[in-house]
Amino acid sequence: MKVLMVCLGNICRSPLAEGILRHKCAQKKLDWYIDSAGTGKWHLGSAPDKRSIQVAAKHGVDISGQRARSVHSSDYEEFDLIFAMDISNHKDLMRWAFDKEEENKIKLIMDEVYPDENISVPDPYFDDNGFQTVFDMLDKACDKIIEKYA
Repeated sequence: MKVLMVCLGNICRSPLAEGILRHKCAQKKLDWYIDSAGTGKWHLGSAPDKRSIQVAAKHGVDISGQRARSVHSSDYEEFDLIFAMDISNHKDLMRWAFDKEEENKIKLIMDEVYPDENISVPDPYFDDNGFQTVFDMLDKACDKIIEKYA
């Protein structure tokens, strides 16, 4: 299984989602490949936001080695599942998809926990206190992803 996590800048939410899912897969000895990317290009090559690194570390997850990248057209072919963190990213990913097969790979991540409720993971970039909430949301979603797809 190959899973791509996508947010806007690839420094806050999607690195957390990548790290959490990778950590859980390692614990369950699942041979999954997990990556993350952004729909924007502002932070290419940057490490995750220090607040994301800190909240992940608090939970035993190391995301410090990740580097931001943008979504590539080849991602639609390479990955089995592409999880958008919010509705805006989901719309962008759907718009860039080449065909129905690629569109079917794109999911809103919180729909795994709350099907069809279209809940977005809030961008914590401008809210120091939002990182724990985001971690908790993504932790639940990653549990559901493993439960559903493993």
